[in-house]
Amino acid sequence: MRDLVPQISQWFSEGKQLAVATVIGTRGSSLRGLGAKMVFAENGLIAGSLSGGCVEGAVFEAGLQVLQTGRPRRLHFGRADEDDWGVVGLSCGGQIEVFINRLDEDFFRRLNERLLAGRPFFLATLLDGPADLVGQQIMLSDTFQPDRYVLPALVDAIRVCGQSISSTTTAWSVPLRSLQGEPVEAFVEAVDSQPTLVIVGATHIAVTLVTIAKTLGYRTIVIDPRGAFGNAERFPHVDQLLSYWPQAAFERIAVDHNTAIVMLTHDAKLDDPALEIALQSPAFYVGALGSAHTQKSRRTRLLRKGVQPDQLDALYGPVGLDLGGETPAEIALEIMAEIVAVQCRASRWETGSGCMQWNSPEVSVGERH
Repeated sequence: MRDLVPQISQWFSEGKQLAVATVIGTRGSSLRGLGAKMVFAENGLIAGSLSGGCVEGAVFEAGLQVLQTGRPRRLHFGRADEDDWGVVGLSCGGQIEVFINRLDEDFFRRLNERLLAGRPFFLATLLDGPADLVGQQIMLSDTFQPDRYVLPALVDAIRVCGQSISSTTTAWSVPLRSLQGEPVEAFVEAVDSQPTLVIVGATHIAVTLVTIAKTLGYRTIVIDPRGAFGNAERFPHVDQLLSYWPQAAFERIAVDHNTAIVMLTHDAKLDDPALEIALQSPAFYVGALGSAHTQKSRRTRLLRKGVQPDQLDALYGPVGLDLGGETPAEIALEIMAEIVAVQCRASRWETGSGCMQWNSPEVSVGERH
């Protein structure tokens, strides 16, 4: 949802009525994973995607009915029939389930406030149950406190599931036996903090790296005390530019599990102090530019400074996936590719206990064409 916020805000400011479609289940091969969203207006405007184009047209048509009636819809798409042009489905052979709901402007405003606050939270959508409750959405803090009154049974179910599953799980289904005498199901999304890329060294590589990272939805921070390199003219698009030495700069940054840090100066006076801090942080990725020989010398220096061997073993260097790149732009692409690969591996969904999750053996998430 975070990447769709600017477009949604613009449409609401223009007085448009909006609906949102969410992937709530996948089986087999699917281009988009759980929680993928598409937002659309009654005049035919669309933002986001659910399957790379396979089912978007059918979802849009169903969404128009949701906008007209105000009643949510739940759709299932299976494999497309290659011989029947009238059948909508996924050519990859997978299956997806989609929930379409009207997007309330006041709810979106409160949701955006949560996103801007930068703290993780949960978003629960009622998929099945009493007619007057289906489609209702509730936000809960990372300690499972709801943003408004909701039936305690639902909050308790979300809390039990959320506490029992892996912290890397980002979406799951919560079935309840009964709510007001009817079975109820909720789809819960764990909305994490925005991914952040911290770059130490305002080099030529960094200029392109910031651009790529922002395209992928990362918040970007560049650290460099050298005014000739770290200045607004070279980095007009960066979110935060810190003209401090590493220790002072990192005191101004909140590094969490959703942060990647990369050293690009090739200068021990800047890279080494930054690495001492970064390798002891919760960052999911720490990388450093330099050849194998440079990495060996760097390791020796850092060991002498007290950095632990297991911490150094977590350092990615030479940095980036080896795609054969030579130019600064190509090296930036290699670095970002490695960061994305590491983040995807870190967020593999693990099976929880007591909750229906779409990553069970017969329902796979994350497969690609």
